[in-house]
Amino acid sequence: METLSICDRGPAAPCPAPFNMARHVLTAGQATPDKVALSILGLARAERWSYARLEAAVRGTANGLLEAGLRPGDRVVLRLGNTVEFPLAFLGAITAGLVPVPTSAQLTSRELAQVIATTAPAALLVGRGLMPDLPEGASPARVIGDESLLAMRDLPAADWHMGDPGREGYVVFTSGTSGTPRAVAHAHRAIWARQMMHRDWYDLGPGDRLLHAGAFNWTFTLGTGLMDPWTRGATALIPAEGVPLTSLPLLLKRHEATLFAAAPGVFRKLLADQPRLDLPKLRHGLCAGEKLSDPLRSAWGVATGRAIHEAFGMSEISTFLSGAPGAPAAEGTLGRPQQGRRVAILAEDGPAPLGAPGIIAVHRDDPGLFLGYLGALEATAARFRGDWFLTGDRGAMAADGSVTYLGREGDMMNAGGYRVSPLEVEAALADLPVAELAVCEITVKQDASVIAALYTGEARDPLTLSALAETRLARYKQPRIWRHVAALPRNTNGKLQRTALAALLEDQNDRQT
Repeated sequence: METLSICDRGPAAPCPAPFNMARHVLTAGQATPDKVALSILGLARAERWSYARLEAAVRGTANGLLEAGLRPGDRVVLRLGNTVEFPLAFLGAITAGLVPVPTSAQLTSRELAQVIATTAPAALLVGRGLMPDLPEGASPARVIGDESLLAMRDLPAADWHMGDPGREGYVVFTSGTSGTPRAVAHAHRAIWARQMMHRDWYDLGPGDRLLHAGAFNWTFTLGTGLMDPWTRGATALIPAEGVPLTSLPLLLKRHEATLFAAAPGVFRKLLADQPRLDLPKLRHGLCAGEKLSDPLRSAWGVATGRAIHEAFGMSEISTFLSGAPGAPAAEGTLGRPQQGRRVAILAEDGPAPLGAPGIIAVHRDDPGLFLGYLGALEATAARFRGDWFLTGDRGAMAADGSVTYLGREGDMMNAGGYRVSPLEVEAALADLPVAELAVCEITVKQDASVIAALYTGEARDPLTLSALAETRLARYKQPRIWRHVAALPRNTNGKLQRTALAALLEDQNDRQT
């Protein structure tokens, strides 16, 4: 009888009820109120927040949002920069029982209007200089600016809004395979499920100082960079807005970071600038967002004498496969399912035999799994096969549960750690002055991929096309390469052959060299 590709690490600890995600995040810090919870690191100085100050500002913000007329269950869209306002508003909303929807400040007005239409928020929270010129009728009833948010910090503390841990807690957006960004709704219990990462990926404790290189609105930063350190009573270190990546080694050393989390591209950039890094306090690196290559992992080890522990996940479930200091991933694998997870590799007719390729899937009972896509019941149902949530990524499982990554299923691209649908990009660029246009992900050098656009019709100035794309798409979704071609690759039925796009681009490059 064949052994199937299912790894069951036992049931997760049940989430207590009633529950509030923000209360859970800030409870550990109450034992050390004067300890630094957050340092926003500039090149000349750092802005430091103690746990007592952080909790007071979060609960004051919650009070202010309720006084502004918002009620538990209301959604609020966050358009805030890489400043402390972001976590204060995020946790303040959750404290009050509101549902925050964090967004990137890079989103264009058209993209933000789509977010508002999908989530139907009761308010838009806007940072300084970030008020968009929204189309008529797209703005929520309330717009709360940075001055109002600043004043809320000093208000009396609101009570924690307690309730069912399975109720909607926050919403994030991910690029869907349909081309329409999906609103991913998560329950309050999602933060409880993240405890499985603390041991089986981070080895995170109260004494750690974790520096994350991402923006506050990215789910990787919100979880790994802020919520998880605070849940453990540790210190979160975040570079201030505008600090260049080249300064990260200085900040890591100066602020005695013990853990460093980033997407592979950041590790690659640091090594390109400094082949040797002196980071005496660093215990190890943490990597997620896109696949970490073995050469990059090895180069980091040579440069620092420290390991990188990789994790695999997505917006709908966060990370669930990982290696950890006590249980490093086997060479060439993503690691094993974390304790409390149940993971399988699915073939068309069920779990695949061990070693056979298939879709990486997570059991629907996982407490960290999303509630569904807002307003998209069919799209939500399509992500499940029986009791399994389909990640859309392919892998193969070994006897010990280790999973080897075999690439993405379908057409999803990876732009700097963000999953982006080519259909979303193409829809946004549909009115450009070209005949036809298609986009793909292309590797420009080892471990570095960008989005490329191939188009037909009259040849255009790439700078003009880039300028038009800037008004339609967030920066990370914009093509970095524009290439005029005679025709897009299609099959005999006229269907676009996406797998041939990158090859066509590379063939053109060869002809031009």
